[in-house]
Amino acid sequence: MTRTIIVGSKGRMGQALVACAKNFRDIEIVAQVDKGDDLPATIASADVVIDFSDHAATAGIAGLCSRHKKAIVIGTTGHSKDEHAEILKFKTKLPIVWTSNFSTGVNTLFWLTRKAAEILGADYDLEIIEMHHRMKKDAPSGTAKTLAEILAAARKQSLDKIARHGRLGIGERAPGEIGIHSLRGGDVVGDHTVVFANQGERLELAHKASSRDAFANGALRAAIWVVKQKPGLYDMQDVLGLK
Repeated sequence: MTRTIIVGSKGRMGQALVACAKNFRDIEIVAQVDKGDDLPATIASADVVIDFSDHAATAGIAGLCSRHKKAIVIGTTGHSKDEHAEILKFKTKLPIVWTSNFSTGVNTLFWLTRKAAEILGADYDLEIIEMHHRMKKDAPSGTAKTLAEILAAARKQSLDKIARHGRLGIGERAPGEIGIHSLRGGDVVGDHTVVFANQGERLELAHKASSRDAFANGALRAAIWVVKQKPGLYDMQDVLGLK
């Protein structure tokens, strides 16, 4: 039995995790923690913490897990470079699953995107379009960033130099750039499309989520997996055996 604490339990993903955990025989939710609750008082009872709270809180939660030798699954996004670096300090001390998206379907999209970029080569124009509900705070989404990183890596380019967030003004599309476009509205759970466009043809790879259960089930699967691992930084590609 994997004893699990859900941090951010009152949020949309936290509620989905609690609901979906009932379908996992190997998961026991020993505590539900949200803002104002005392995580240090409950962490000793757990094997793993699943964090879907806030990007600013993740480093502190990872530090607490490190001191108590507990594994962590990180689902927060929107981290600054400093926050990202602070979290990475703990990868030698505890097993961490950190990914922008826990959906099995999205991780298949990651794999397919890499393969398509390798097969199609540099002649295709690359565009990423993502849409989420009106309450989402960060843009582009963590998943869109991961897709862009995959495309840039496949072409051996620096994403910072070639990313183009939306377009305004006059001028042709710059060769080699990766367009990233964020749409917000309604109650959209999460849509992501990767476009490979060339003269005479266009390939589109798309994933559309209609329920947060897909993400929650993946995070719970990661929690069961990570407690058996050595200290290190992992993602869902590791959990699913796609590497």
